[in-house]
Amino acid sequence: MSRMRNNINLGPSFLREQLKKGIVSVPGVYSGMSAIIAENAGFNATYLSGSGVAGMMGLPDLAMTTLDEVSLEARKITSISRLPLIVDCDTGFGETINVSRTVRIMESSGVSAIHLEDQVLPKKCGHLSGKEVIPVEDMKNKITAAVQARKNRDFLIIARTDARAVNGLDDAIQRAKEYISAGAECIFPEAMQSLEEFSEFRSKINAYLLANMTEFGKSPLLSVSELGKIGYNMVIFPLTAFRGILKATETIYGNLMKNGSQSGFINEIMSREHFYDLIGYQEYEAEDSSLAKRRA
Repeated sequence: MSRMRNNINLGPSFLREQLKKGIVSVPGVYSGMSAIIAENAGFNATYLSGSGVAGMMGLPDLAMTTLDEVSLEARKITSISRLPLIVDCDTGFGETINVSRTVRIMESSGVSAIHLEDQVLPKKCGHLSGKEVIPVEDMKNKITAAVQARKNRDFLIIARTDARAVNGLDDAIQRAKEYISAGAECIFPEAMQSLEEFSEFRSKINAYLLANMTEFGKSPLLSVSELGKIGYNMVIFPLTAFRGILKATETIYGNLMKNGSQSGFINEIMSREHFYDLIGYQEYEAEDSSLAKRRA
């Protein structure tokens, strides 16, 4: 695929079109390069994890990253990838007024959707113990602010509730209903603990639903097909590729330190030729040549 001819972002309207067609499988990406690979693999949307942004910086997922840092990573991706990008915006980077600014910054960064969660700051990873949730009305105010702040009505506001692990499934369901009444069009029920819980949530909520299939968490690893059958609309795999590159990097550095050469695993890393093909290196060279001729 031509990187230079086809890198116009498809945007929020394309994401909504995909949601109408069936369940959307959304891989987590961590760079423009990973987004290119995701697009070539056939995905129709990508996801930027807050935990992933922090992790790439060597930090834990404890609300330590800023709006500027997350929006910068988002812009790096949307500037090179056509696919709609969904961004994890934690608690909105502050209180209600901060949520308004978060939406404006994310929308201007080429993002197609964000999700906001109802945790108390400092937030934790959704699959760890010890979380707390804010009052329902406070979260509704944040959602209302987010909806009012967007310029493009197709920009999707996703409300995440972490209440299942704090107050139980019934509270998570009730909160979801309240969040929909405040303007959220998609609900992200975090840390469901069984297929039955995912199903019960679906049966009681009239909105788009997003399922999080992160590894090593509280939720069972259900397939896209399984979740589609019970009526979910999106499935994210937030850190799968990121964890994969961490493991590969650890192995490579260990081998280099031990053997002093990459010759033993040269066939296991991406070739220069393949990398150049993915990024459209020759097209950039051709454009540079063409511009040079015009200047002459």
